[in-house]
Amino acid sequence: MRPFKTINWNYLSLIFRGAMAARLWLVAYAVLIIIPASIFLYLYSQRYSHILEEEVTRTMLQTLKQAEINLDHQFNSIRDTSNSLFTNPNLLKYLKVAATPADQLEALKELRYIIDNAKTNLNVFRVRIYVDEDKLFSHEKFNFFPLDSIQSRPWYGEIAEAGGMMTWTGAYLENYIDVGETYIFSNLRMLRDPDHYDILPGVLSVDMDVRQVDSILSTIQLNKDQTVYMLAPDGKIVLHSDKKLLGTKLSSTAVLNAVQTNAEGVSPIAEGNRDLYVVYTTINATGWKLVAEVPKKGINSRAVSLNQFSSVATLTGVTVMFLILVFILMAFIVQGMNRRVQTVIRAIKREGLEGLEDRSGTMAIGDFKVLENSVDHLIHRVRDLMEETYTTKVQEREAQLRALQAQINPHFLYNTLDTINWIAIGRGAQDISQMIDSLAKYFRLSLNKGKDVVTVTDELELAKVYLEIQQTRFPKSFEFAIVIQSTGSSEDGTDAAAELSAFFIPKLTLQPIVENALLHGIRKSKGKTGTITLTAAIDGDELTLTVRDDGIGMEPAFAQSLLTEPRPTMRSDGSGSSYGLYNVNERIKLFTGEAQGLFIESQLGEGTTITARFPRRPISQKEHLS
Repeated sequence: MRPFKTINWNYLSLIFRGAMAARLWLVAYAVLIIIPASIFLYLYSQRYSHILEEEVTRTMLQTLKQAEINLDHQFNSIRDTSNSLFTNPNLLKYLKVAATPADQLEALKELRYIIDNAKTNLNVFRVRIYVDEDKLFSHEKFNFFPLDSIQSRPWYGEIAEAGGMMTWTGAYLENYIDVGETYIFSNLRMLRDPDHYDILPGVLSVDMDVRQVDSILSTIQLNKDQTVYMLAPDGKIVLHSDKKLLGTKLSSTAVLNAVQTNAEGVSPIAEGNRDLYVVYTTINATGWKLVAEVPKKGINSRAVSLNQFSSVATLTGVTVMFLILVFILMAFIVQGMNRRVQTVIRAIKREGLEGLEDRSGTMAIGDFKVLENSVDHLIHRVRDLMEETYTTKVQEREAQLRALQAQINPHFLYNTLDTINWIAIGRGAQDISQMIDSLAKYFRLSLNKGKDVVTVTDELELAKVYLEIQQTRFPKSFEFAIVIQSTGSSEDGTDAAAELSAFFIPKLTLQPIVENALLHGIRKSKGKTGTITLTAAIDGDELTLTVRDDGIGMEPAFAQSLLTEPRPTMRSDGSGSSYGLYNVNERIKLFTGEAQGLFIESQLGEGTTITARFPRRPISQKEHLS
C-alpha cells in the first residue's frame, strides 16, 4: 500500500495539470474567438450604421413624396376649376355687359350662378373676380372687387406678364368680409377678350385655404425636430409654419443650392453648427419644392427600430463564428484524448473485458486509472442499456413525431392572422382584411387538423378560397363558378349540397387542378382572361368532380402524358406547383383503386376539362384521424 503523502501528491499533480490546460484553452479562446468577434462586431456596426442611415433617409423621401402626391391633387383641382371658369364663354359675356343698371344686375345674377357652380369643388375656398370700377357690382367685395385693388399687390406684375396663363401666389393673409383674416393660396390669371385683346375685362382669382395644405403637411412625421416648408423656384418661401417668413428669400444658401439641383432627393448639409439632411421633392402642379429639414441626430431614433434586425443578424453571425471556432478547438481536444483512449482500446482487444476488470484493482492511481475505471463503468452501463434499447427507440420515435407536430401550430397561425385582420379593419384597409380572411380560411381548410381525407364540401370551399385569393392577385382576369348537381336534388341544389358531406376524398385534390386551369390555361391565353367552372355531380353512389377552363388548351397527347409522367412541381418563377396532375392521379388511385383517377380532355385553343371520379365508401377511423 502506497503512503498517504504519495497518493495526495498524485491528486494535487492531476489538479495542477488540469488548471494549466484550462488556462491555455482560455487564452486560445480569447485569441481565436473574443478578439476576432470584437473586431467583426465593430466593423459590422460601422457598416450597418451607414446602411441604416441610407434606409431611413430613403423612407423619409418616400413619406415626403406621398405628401407631394396629395398636394399635387389639391392644387390640380384648383387649376381645373380655374380652367373651367376661364373657358366658360358666359363669364366674358357677362363681364362685358353694357353699363345699364338692369343689365348689370342680370349679369351679376348669372355670374354668381357660374361662381357657385365652381365652388362645388370642395378645395375652392373663394372665387374672386377683379373688374373695372364702372361695373356696379365691382364693390360687392364678396366675389367681385375693383381691379385697382390688386394692382398694388407685389405679384400683380407677374400676372400681367403671364397674360392669360395661370400664376400661383405663395401663402398670404387676406381679409374677407365674411370670415375675416385667412391665409390663402391664389391661382390668378388675366381674363382677355379674344376679339379685343387689348381690353382687360378682369382678373380671375381662385383661392385655396392654407389650412387644407397644412393638414397634409401635418401627416409628414419624419422626427420631432423636423422643419417642413415650401419654396418657389426663385427661392422664396411660399409656405412656412412661421408666417413671418412668407415671401422672404430662404436664408440658407446651402439648402437652396441642394434643392435646386434635382427634382427630388436627399442631401446632407453641414452649415455652421447645423448638421442635417434636406429631403425635397417637386410639386408638379405649381413647380414649388416641398422641403423637409431633418437634423442628423434625429436619424438615430429612427434607426433604433431598424437596428433590432441588425442585432439579430449580428448575433447570428457571432454564433456561427463561435461554433466554428469551438469545433476547431474541440478537434484538438479530441485528438489528444483519442490517443489515450486508443491505449485503453488496445488493452481491451489484447486482454478482453475480463482482463480489463482484473486489472482495474491493480492499476496505479493516475490518469490511466481514472480513464480505465470510466471505461469499465461504461462497459457495464452498455450491457444495461442494451436491455432498454427497444423502449428508447419507441420513445425517440414519439419525440420525433411530437417535434414534427410542434413545427406548425395552426391555432397560433389562425390567431395571428385574425389579429392582422383586425388591425387592417381598424385602419380601414378592407381589401387587406378580405385577403387575410381568405388566407386564414385557406390554411384552415388545407391543414384540416392534420387529417388526410376531407369531405367534398370542404374541398370545394378550399378551391373557392384559393380562387378568391387569386382573383385579388389577378383582378378582372378570370371568373369562376361552382355548380352542384344530383339526380335526386331539388332545383336549387340544396339536397345535392347536403349529399356532398357523405363523400370523402384525399385532401388537396382540387386545388392543384384549379391552379393549373388558372396558370396554364387562362393566364397563358392571349387575353389572359377566362372562366373556370367547378362541377360536383352526384349520380347514385358515384361522385364526379369536373374542372373546366376556356383557356389556351393543349395537345391531347401532351395532356395524357401529364397523367403518366411525373413532371417538375415548380413554375418557372420558382413559386407554386406546375402540372402536378401525376401526383394527384396517383393519390386518387391509391384512395379508390386503379379503375378511378383523373381524365383529361383538351384541344389547343378550346380549353381543358379535367374529371375525377370517386365512389361513395366509408372512411376508417385511422384515415379520418390521420
